[in-house]
Amino acid sequence: MMGFFKILRGISIFIIAILGIYIYSSYLSSEKSIIILATTTSTYDSGLLDYLIPIFKNKYNYEVHIIPVGTGQAIEMAKRGDTDLILVHSKQLELEFLNSGYGIHRIGIMYNDFIVIGPVEDPAGIKDLMNVTEAFQRIAKKGAEGKALFISRADKSGTNMLELSIWRKLGSIPSNKPQTWYLETVGGMGTVLRMANEKGAYTITDRATWLSFKNQLKNLAVLVQGDVALLNPYAIILVNPEMYPQRNYKGALILTKWLISEEGQNLIANFRKEGETLFKPIARDIELARSLGFLNQDAELSWYEAQKT
Repeated sequence: MMGFFKILRGISIFIIAILGIYIYSSYLSSEKSIIILATTTSTYDSGLLDYLIPIFKNKYNYEVHIIPVGTGQAIEMAKRGDTDLILVHSKQLELEFLNSGYGIHRIGIMYNDFIVIGPVEDPAGIKDLMNVTEAFQRIAKKGAEGKALFISRADKSGTNMLELSIWRKLGSIPSNKPQTWYLETVGGMGTVLRMANEKGAYTITDRATWLSFKNQLKNLAVLVQGDVALLNPYAIILVNPEMYPQRNYKGALILTKWLISEEGQNLIANFRKEGETLFKPIARDIELARSLGFLNQDAELSWYEAQKT
């Protein structure tokens, strides 16, 4: 009788083990059907991803979990292995990420532009300037006189990195020598826009986010636009699967291939708000992509198209 119970116990342990393996395998399978995308607040706040991702999900049966943060934060997440791919917009940070080995196969996907907005009364007198550096210089001058404010995201986002590059052209960054007219807030673009509206301050923003929020911002207007320095290209980078084998590399690859396909690029081109196109596709326009800093665009496009998924 004792032998019978030992056999029964052994069978039970075996069944439990098999069940455990099945549950764990099912868990891993379900995890692999989820893609984690860390991206800028502009692609999220604009509504672009709310427009694109359901189409992708219906076609490929993948869930996409979107984490909207600044470019710097998205890259830090990728370095920790907390995301499968990133969609960001700061060439300097992107190349550092690639060169460190954390990311692979950077490809240009689209661009929009930055604009300088500020109070309708425009105390710095920058309206219709075509040179953003001159506009910043005038804001700083009026700020020093106590007649203007500027709000910075101060979060290492793509927007913040561009802003700082403009100040550097003028020889100094206001935050290095704290100025009462220069306000730093670590927040998304929507938060900064609302604060600028309340305080009557200047700031720099991507056009897509401005169009999404402008009806709430009655005290602000677009004052400077059109400078080549304000063009804003976006890149997709895969997290290196050799460094983080637990990541969903296949899902990230499928999503990227779809976004740079003719279908994905046409959908991006057709995304509009208030009659305006918010993002212009560049994945398949090699010369345009090169002019925006993607010098290996043709090679990367060929590489993605050659991948079997």
